[in-house]
Amino acid sequence: MRLISTLTQEKCPICKEPLTTNKSKAIFSHIIKSCPKDHYEKEFIPSLEGYVEHYQMTIK
Repeated sequence: MRLISTLTQEKCPICKEPLTTNKSKAIFSHIIKSCPKDHYEKEFIPSLEGYVEHYQMTIK
């Protein structure tokens, strides 16, 4: 069972860390998964019935 959860866990496309869900608003079904290092954020918005992805861009 642990193998299945490891394979289905979403990861940051930049650093490959597992995404966490500490910014979610369960009342509105608005789910936000983010990288612990703030590289990437993925939101599920029920009114759009889809995902919005945010990438942290560093300007040099």
